[in-house]
Amino acid sequence: MDGAELELERRSKFLSSLVQHKKSIHQKEQPLPPPPPPPKQKQNGHLQQQLSIRVRAADMPASLQMRAVRCAKENLGSVSKSGKVDSKRIALALKKEFDLEYGPAWHCIVGTSFGSYVTHSLGGFLYFSIDKVYILLFRTAVEPLSR
Repeated sequence: MDGAELELERRSKFLSSLVQHKKSIHQKEQPLPPPPPPPKQKQNGHLQQQLSIRVRAADMPASLQMRAVRCAKENLGSVSKSGKVDSKRIALALKKEFDLEYGPAWHCIVGTSFGSYVTHSLGGFLYFSIDKVYILLFRTAVEPLSR
């Protein structure tokens, strides 16, 4: 490895250790209870199916996690013209809601298959799935330009 790769690896390990430390503190303070499975109900004459929701990784308070899951579920019914899940619409809805409620610089990636490697602000990362749709929501720091 050359110098730049070593430095990137060192910084990555450092950031990971900070996130793990913060996670352990948050988990001691307020663990996220598993969400109760939604009951099957008749809605508009159709039997509503149960959705499988799973938090894959999180560095975010439980209240924000629940809000993100609720927003995603509300927008999951959006389908594109091709009959597939409208990933762009779900991503836009989550980003807009979190930007309005918690300030700017939220980013959202939605899809059935994607890779990522991101840096996020402390307490601003959630990676979860609803059935086979995966959602990555994270916040980055916004620093004013100095002139």
